[in-house]
Amino acid sequence: MTWLAVGVVGLTVLIAALTGHSYVNATRWLRHLPSTPPGDEPATAAEPSSAPVTVAEPSSAPVTVAEPVAVLLPVRDEADRVTGCLRSLLAQRGVPELEIVVLDDGSSDGTAEVVRSVTADDPRVRLVTGAPLPPGWLGKPYACQQLAEAAGPDVGVLVFVDADVVLTPYAVATSVAALRAVPAALLSAYPRIVAGSAGERLVQPLLQWLWLTFLPLRAMERSARPSLAAAGGQFLVLDRAGYQRAGGHAAVRDKVLEDIELARAVKRSGGRIALADASALADCRMYGSWRELRDGYGKSLWATFGSPVAAAAVVLALLLLYAAPPVLAVAAALVGELSIAALALVAYLLGVAGRVVGARSTGGRSWPDALAHPLSVVLLGWLVARSYRLRRRGRLSWRGRPVR
Repeated sequence: MTWLAVGVVGLTVLIAALTGHSYVNATRWLRHLPSTPPGDEPATAAEPSSAPVTVAEPSSAPVTVAEPVAVLLPVRDEADRVTGCLRSLLAQRGVPELEIVVLDDGSSDGTAEVVRSVTADDPRVRLVTGAPLPPGWLGKPYACQQLAEAAGPDVGVLVFVDADVVLTPYAVATSVAALRAVPAALLSAYPRIVAGSAGERLVQPLLQWLWLTFLPLRAMERSARPSLAAAGGQFLVLDRAGYQRAGGHAAVRDKVLEDIELARAVKRSGGRIALADASALADCRMYGSWRELRDGYGKSLWATFGSPVAAAAVVLALLLLYAAPPVLAVAAALVGELSIAALALVAYLLGVAGRVVGARSTGGRSWPDALAHPLSVVLLGWLVARSYRLRRRGRLSWRGRPVR
C-alpha cells in the first residue's frame, strides 16, 4: 500500500468518526423542542422549504408558563422583515404574563412606524427608542442591554429574538419550559434556518453542521469551561437572575459574537448553558440575498477563530477533510488508481452523510444540497479570508456602523 493510499484511508476513517460524532450528537444529546400542539398552526410562515423535518412528537397538551416573561426584540432598519416576527409574537399562547419590548435602534427606514402599525394598541407591547451608542459598545450588545433593563421588574425570563425569526404560537412557552426543565441559565434554541438563494443553500446549513460535527454537546453542557460554549442569538432564552450574575450584555459590550461570548460569561459566573433544536418552533431567514449573507459573515467570521493562524488551520483542515476527497477521487480515477479513487469517493460520501445528519436533525434541506458539501466548505474558506482582509483594511461595517 502506497503512502497516498494510507493517507486516504486515514482521511476516510477520520471523516467517518466525525460523521458518527455528529449522528450521536443529533440523536442522543441534542434536545428537540416539541412542536406546536395539534390544531395550532404557525402565526405566519417564513420562506417555504421542501426540507424533511426531524423533530420530537407534538405535545399532547398546550404548555403554560406561570411566571412573567419578556420577549425582547432589537430592530435596526428592519421595516421589510419585522412584520412576520411581530405577528408571531402577538400570537403567542401559554404565557399569560407576557410582555413584548421592541427597541428601535436608530432605524432610518420607518421600522418604528411598522412596529406601531402591526402592534396597534396591544397592551403587551412597548416600543422604546434606543439611546445613542456610547463609546466602547457595539450596537447589538447595547440594544440588548437596554432591552433587558426595560423589562418589567417581576420578569423572571428574558427571551431575545431577532427580527428575522418567526415563531409558532407556543414557541415562547415551550422554550421557557425547557429552560426551567434543564435547569439552565441560558438556553440557545436554534430555529430552522431558511435558505432561499443558491448562496444561502450552500452556506447557511454549515451553521448547525459545524457545531453538531465538532462540538461535544454533552461535555459542553456538563463542563464549566467557558471555551466549551455555543449559542445563537436569533432565539436566546435566559433566566434573568443568571443573566444579571453574568453581567448581562455589558459583559460583552465590545464583542462581535455577543451571543457566544454571553454564553461564556454565563459559564464563568457559574451558570449552566444548554442547546436545543427549535426547528419545529421557529423559522429564520437570516439574509435575503447573497450580498447580505456575504456582508453579514464578513463582519463576524474574523472573530470566530481567535487569530488568523487558528483560522487558517481550521479552514485548511476543513478543506482537506471535505473538499479534497472528490478532487482526489477524480484525479486518481483519471490515472488508473481505482482503489485510491474508490477510497476517496467513500470519504466524500461520508462527508455528505454528515451534512445530511445535520440537516435532517435541525429541520434543514438535505437533498440535493448535501452533495455540494465540498463547495460549501470552499465558500466558507473564502468568506473567512474575506472577513480577515476587510478587518485588516478597517472596512468592516454593519447597518451603517463600523465594526472594530
